[in-house]
Amino acid sequence: MKFVTLKIFLFFLFIVSLKAQIYLDPNATVEERVDDLISRMTLEEKVGQMTQAGRSFLNSENDIRDYFLGSLLSGGGSSPNPNTAESWANMYDSYQNQALSTRLKIPLIYGIDAVHGHNNVKDAVIFPHNIGLGATRNPDLIRNAAEVTAVEVAATGIDWTFAPCIAVPRDEKWGRTYEGFGETPELAELAAVAAIYGYQGDSLNEQKTIAACAKHFIGDGGTTGGIDQGNTEISEEELRAIHLPGYLKAIEAGVGTVMASYSSWNGQKLHGHYYLLTTLLKEELGFDGFIVSDWAGIDQLPGDYKNDIKESINAGVDMVMVPDRYVEFITFLKELVNENQVSIERIDDAVKRILKIKFELGLFENPLTDRSLLNLVGSQEHRNIARECVRESIVILQKKDNVLPLRKENQKIALIGKGADDIGLQCGGWTIYWQGGLGDITEGTTLLEAVKKNTDHSNVIFSENGEDLSDTDIAVIVIAEEPYAEFEGFKEDLTIPDSDVELVKKAKEAGLKTVVILYSGRPMIINPILQYSDAVVAAWLPGTEADGIADILFGDFQPKGLLPHSWPKYMDQIPLNIGDAEYDPLYEYGFGLISVGNSQFGSSPLFYSANVDKEKNRVVVTFNKQIDFNSIANSSFTLLGENNFISNSTSVDGSLDSNSILITFDEYVETDIKLSLEYVSGSIKSIDGGLLIPFENKVVYNSSSKADIHTIPGKIEAEDYYAMSGIQTENTSDVGGGTNVGWIDNDDWLTYKINVQTHGTYQLNYRIASQSQAGIIEFSEGSNVLSTTLLPVTGDWQSWRTVSTIVDLQKGETEYTLKAVTGGFNINWFSFDLLVNVDENNDNNISFKLEQNFPNPFNPSTSIEYTVPSSEYVRLKVYDILGNEIAELVNEHKPQGNYHVEFNAERFPSGTYFYKLTAGSYREIKKMMLIK
Repeated sequence: MKFVTLKIFLFFLFIVSLKAQIYLDPNATVEERVDDLISRMTLEEKVGQMTQAGRSFLNSENDIRDYFLGSLLSGGGSSPNPNTAESWANMYDSYQNQALSTRLKIPLIYGIDAVHGHNNVKDAVIFPHNIGLGATRNPDLIRNAAEVTAVEVAATGIDWTFAPCIAVPRDEKWGRTYEGFGETPELAELAAVAAIYGYQGDSLNEQKTIAACAKHFIGDGGTTGGIDQGNTEISEEELRAIHLPGYLKAIEAGVGTVMASYSSWNGQKLHGHYYLLTTLLKEELGFDGFIVSDWAGIDQLPGDYKNDIKESINAGVDMVMVPDRYVEFITFLKELVNENQVSIERIDDAVKRILKIKFELGLFENPLTDRSLLNLVGSQEHRNIARECVRESIVILQKKDNVLPLRKENQKIALIGKGADDIGLQCGGWTIYWQGGLGDITEGTTLLEAVKKNTDHSNVIFSENGEDLSDTDIAVIVIAEEPYAEFEGFKEDLTIPDSDVELVKKAKEAGLKTVVILYSGRPMIINPILQYSDAVVAAWLPGTEADGIADILFGDFQPKGLLPHSWPKYMDQIPLNIGDAEYDPLYEYGFGLISVGNSQFGSSPLFYSANVDKEKNRVVVTFNKQIDFNSIANSSFTLLGENNFISNSTSVDGSLDSNSILITFDEYVETDIKLSLEYVSGSIKSIDGGLLIPFENKVVYNSSSKADIHTIPGKIEAEDYYAMSGIQTENTSDVGGGTNVGWIDNDDWLTYKINVQTHGTYQLNYRIASQSQAGIIEFSEGSNVLSTTLLPVTGDWQSWRTVSTIVDLQKGETEYTLKAVTGGFNINWFSFDLLVNVDENNDNNISFKLEQNFPNPFNPSTSIEYTVPSSEYVRLKVYDILGNEIAELVNEHKPQGNYHVEFNAERFPSGTYFYKLTAGSYREIKKMMLIK
């Protein structure tokens, strides 16, 4: 009887206990549940909730339970093996079960940088980066993209994304420019609301919604000089006017979390800024979610680590991202509370904010992955939405008539540049790895594949280097920034690289129409390519669905994209933003052509480009449509340099290109002076009768950049001279088309700037034609004649033959001259083939070199390359962050040469490692990061 009574009593106590646990009652209000739970928590449990550890830095999964960790995160590239959605779900549930085994069963909240899709997960859909979404100006589409991302993130169990970034980038040198939606607070407002509603839906407690994180509070896009994690030196009035509006809208939209910025405001780090984090954000704006630090962000505060913790928590940071120092953080924070340096009230406020979001997410009721969503990851439905985002993000910067749309029949299309068939370049940074990667790093459609879908495969060729373009009608050249993220993307010079300029130039000289597609995370300086292009398209970093680009190129849809940034003419204009007192961009903020078809019949011709020709007193001006050369005679132009008058035009003539005119001035201009052109008067018309409207301040390309320097071994087009005397150019019927140099008389000459990469003996090949007279050509450096070659008669001015001789060339950059000792011949090109490499026998011309490992970060293996200039004993060792040697990769004599070695870190934990090359007196150390 007593036993039965005891059982009844214990059962009664159990029921009473359950009823008393309000925090486990889903019918109680969130406030009631938070208050009940925090009343039950020890200091250790509270501090654990404020701690976010990096999954790859966990000493053991048991640490989640033993330290009551409130959150984990995956940094860029921190993924399970294999990197599949199902593996992510399994990993998440394993971690969550550890949290649920604690006394109070408080679930984890797991954070990830899903910033353009679930971009850490292989084969998830990758959307355009935010700069592209900003170009759409379409809040419904931005919301749709965020909704898809939320579903794919939720399918892997994860409940929190560190997005959207609502920075307002004001200096395009900043390596995170593409993470913002554009240069104005209005774009940040529009996109913030759309993205937050997309991630969070109408309720966080839904199967397909996740918590959003507005970042990086505040002013990260306004740092002086575009320095990442730098100092934003502006008044509070400017800070509020430019960088605050997006956060106001985010809070109105109910954003759950806000991330503090690495940057400083007028010298004070944001992670320790009480006024901005607490007074402004929490009190004035009424933000009731929680503030999370950035990755090891508190470490940048002055003082020791314990002081960093005190300053950041007291300033208002609620959860601290301490990827690898979580034990140290927990120990110090408990000490600070016990020493009354951090109040228990501040701790309770932080924990309440964190618990509030966890309850709103429904984590206490549904802590584990909903695996019914897994089949949606990378689904065609989701890819269709991404394709639409790409399509609407495309900005047509300029184009000539009769170029676009591409034809689906009866046109042979060349795709040029490695970006045309490279998913990694298409997606940019924050894709699978923190810094992104190259090649087929995830599932998607490249532009080459997208173009092939729209036409017969036999009509499409791919040429990475622009070779073998015969029988091709049009070239689509993809110029792509190498992937980067954060500070790795800072650039002092955003000019299109010379190698890419050469690709466009090569296609144009082959007689093709040229469409340039830019894959970039910001506006680039494109003046060097304009003279060789027929259309220029900003595609930003479009992600995995290049079908959206093809939709525009083939005219199935008309372009809608508008520039989210002002597009500068020159680097020294940056920072350049709408509203500046001196505002003179190449393309204004909000610009974008809205048709790929021809201009309206009879419409005014539009200025396309201008460049100084080789005579230095003539400017070639190109328009979007053909010009009636009968209308140009009495027109007048003015050339200015650095905004100062240089010369009025003395004559205006037609050009070989029917879209161009040739303006002669009575003054020669110095190379690299910034030139601008004014159309003062005249009656220039297009062939369809459109009258050219007078214009001013049009940029004239005038550079002696590396694009004008020819590198050999290689081929040089004869018309690409630096200076000349006596010759003219004409169209050629030789293979490859383009133009040749002709009308060569005795003593005419051409000078070229040539960079000889290797000292050696070369075969010099001339491509010549001669109707009836044998010529003699001299090749010289200054007064030193290197070769004299007899040129045979070929029987016609366009009957071409290659003639060869031998020359010895020194390494370096200098000017070489071709002189017609006896004229009467044409020359199309000349080339140099290396026969004997003198450098191979000269150790002094090769130096030791240790390359950066690739990929970096890596998991589990990476490749290290190094160069040895002469036979030497080589040691290559790997060390951990404490300086302990953990691996010896090389320990032997090596002959001269280039080497690479693989380092497999499968048995080592995530973290920072160093590798050191020792060879004779040479020493070099580099850093790499392993993220598992």
